[in-house]
Amino acid sequence: MPESRQLPLTELRTDGVRHLAWLCHAPQLMTSSRQFQPSEWLPADTIERLRHWDRTASACPERLRQPANPRLGHYFERLYQTLLEDLLQWPILAQNRQVRQRGRTIGEMDFIVENRQTGEIEHHEIAVKFYLGYQHQDGAVFWYGPNAQDRLDRKTLHMLEQQSHLATRDEARDVLEDLGLTTPPQARIFMPGYLFYPDSMPLNPPSNIPPSHLRGEWLPARRALNTNVRYWVPLNKPHWLGPWLQEGPPDTQATRKALNHIAEGGPPRLFAELTPHPDGTTWLETHRFFVVPEHWPGPNARPT
Repeated sequence: MPESRQLPLTELRTDGVRHLAWLCHAPQLMTSSRQFQPSEWLPADTIERLRHWDRTASACPERLRQPANPRLGHYFERLYQTLLEDLLQWPILAQNRQVRQRGRTIGEMDFIVENRQTGEIEHHEIAVKFYLGYQHQDGAVFWYGPNAQDRLDRKTLHMLEQQSHLATRDEARDVLEDLGLTTPPQARIFMPGYLFYPDSMPLNPPSNIPPSHLRGEWLPARRALNTNVRYWVPLNKPHWLGPWLQEGPPDTQATRKALNHIAEGGPPRLFAELTPHPDGTTWLETHRFFVVPEHWPGPNARPT
């Protein structure tokens, strides 16, 4: 589907449909020959179908009508399954199939699918990620997940060198034979997300990241409390998949309560800054911020 035909996400008021539309066009956090770009495969009537699902609950796929799983990875996987089966109409031959070595699980293949447009069997590995850029005192820059345990460079390497190669390992042979496959499927990777830049200093994006990647800013809670947060709202999973919209203005008191909790040592949280829509009733996300406790990411995050 041409980029010019991308549906304005804020037109979609059903959360699941809006999140699926975001997934269809979200830029990825890596560049690779194995990348899978959903927008290149979408049928011509995708916009009309999404609009219909948004306006007609009975026509919307059941997975989009189910309560959203607060575990973002599981919810993202559900959206991806809907993309494959309901939008692309590609058969899923296997999902979350474990690969084992001497009784020990060494990995899990996310999706084995049949690409109906090429006739090829493909192995899709997927993830959605959020990373905050941090420059250490020696000048080294790393991109950490909000909990500072995950890191962009490590995740990228794991996706490229391990996860996407699972189907080519000898240990996967039995799994593939059970599916009637005599050769490993073509590897595909899909990893969209956001990078958050420090608000206090310029930072170059990491290498191998498309210039079109989605971005926000991050800052410590005490500095956020001294910022004009009148139009901020905290975002709960799975609404990290943007953009957020709501009826009625932001609750500044709830926002300050969340910021105070972080300042007192609570975990990092994601916030959206909103602006009123011309319709006078809806507020739309215009920017997003991760707010972290003081001394984030902490001494344990220093790479060895």
